[in-house]
Amino acid sequence: MTDAPKFKDLKPPAEGERITFKDGEPVVPDKPIVPFIEGDGIGRDIWKASVRVFDAAVEKAYGGKRKIQWFEVYAGEKANDKYGTWLPDDTNEAIKHYGVAIKGPLTTPVGGGIRSLNVALRQIHDLYSCVRPVRYFHGVPSPMKKPEDVNIVIYRENTEDVYSGVEWRAETPEAKKVISFLNEMLSADPASKGKKILEASGVGIKPVSKFRSQRHMRRAVRYAIKHKLPSVTIVHKGNIMKYTEGAFRDWCYELATTEFRDHVITEDEQWEKHDGKVPAGKIVIKDRIADSVFQQILLRPAEYSVLCTMNLNGDYLSDAAAAQVGGLGLAPGANIGDNAAIFEATHGTAPKYADKNVINPSAVINSGVMMFEFMGWDEARDLILKGLQAAITDKQVTYDLERQIEGATKLGTKEFGDAIIARM
Repeated sequence: MTDAPKFKDLKPPAEGERITFKDGEPVVPDKPIVPFIEGDGIGRDIWKASVRVFDAAVEKAYGGKRKIQWFEVYAGEKANDKYGTWLPDDTNEAIKHYGVAIKGPLTTPVGGGIRSLNVALRQIHDLYSCVRPVRYFHGVPSPMKKPEDVNIVIYRENTEDVYSGVEWRAETPEAKKVISFLNEMLSADPASKGKKILEASGVGIKPVSKFRSQRHMRRAVRYAIKHKLPSVTIVHKGNIMKYTEGAFRDWCYELATTEFRDHVITEDEQWEKHDGKVPAGKIVIKDRIADSVFQQILLRPAEYSVLCTMNLNGDYLSDAAAAQVGGLGLAPGANIGDNAAIFEATHGTAPKYADKNVINPSAVINSGVMMFEFMGWDEARDLILKGLQAAITDKQVTYDLERQIEGATKLGTKEFGDAIIARM
């Protein structure tokens, strides 16, 4: 237990308790205090609709025995307008103390300072796994022939690779110094076979470590075990970058086959020892080259259930997968560490649509679905999914879907929330 939070400007709810963590998993009271960040731009619209859906699901599922005590905290434009800073210390203190938070989209400040508020929150709270489930809701327009085969959870590492990369601009003294050092090393290494970096190059370094790769893989495998999923696929470009991407692959295999030996077999073992058949109750650990898996989630998505990726590979794969089932307007996300988790919409702030009651709130609603599952409140999760699917089936949708679905009724953001609640 940590000391009580010390807020400068915020006042938490009078009732409710904090969510704590044990061995990286949440311990959830019946009336948890959950900080929320409304979000910038369209965040104002979609949060208002989403929170009503959350509260209705919890009330219907538990009849007052459980309840979320919402606690508004600030980041982005609203924080800057109110406190003169994009990310107040109070907000980080609240997330640290109460453990689980949910947020809408945030503006990235233009110019100096924080490159991305989302990245800053992940780094400050060591939220090392970005989790993005991609599933199909029947009736949603899709470019796929069989979009119902898409049911993939992407675990994207959040702290290394390009997220902690270091760069030097081309032709600066720093870049020239790094290039000179690297070329000296290359010339002394027979295996480099005459490689040389051009002096006018920009230079970037991406770090990848065993510890951070393996803790990420651990969370992905635990998820597959908990949900009885058939496989975890390690995604990498290790055929080219053997000591970063290739090392990620090797470290992930090592973690899976030592800590989870009773639960897993490798794809090689599947064929060498079991003639291609998977023993009952076993999860297959396999790996795929990044460009190969990109086409395979398009052509054979049913063969993949959990993808464990480094940062950049997971970024484009998750967006591409979301496009297969309706786009980012439906796509939820979570950033999870051993002591905190933040659930969030993955789309942007779209300020030109703000305060117009037109935007699809499903990304935040589905992020709440993820939050309830993380908390172990599966009954509330299931009610939201039931209501959302029924609203889409009945063609009661916001404009982004209505314009693509023949015979659909166009609803506003608030009215779409009402439609979901009515169908729980």
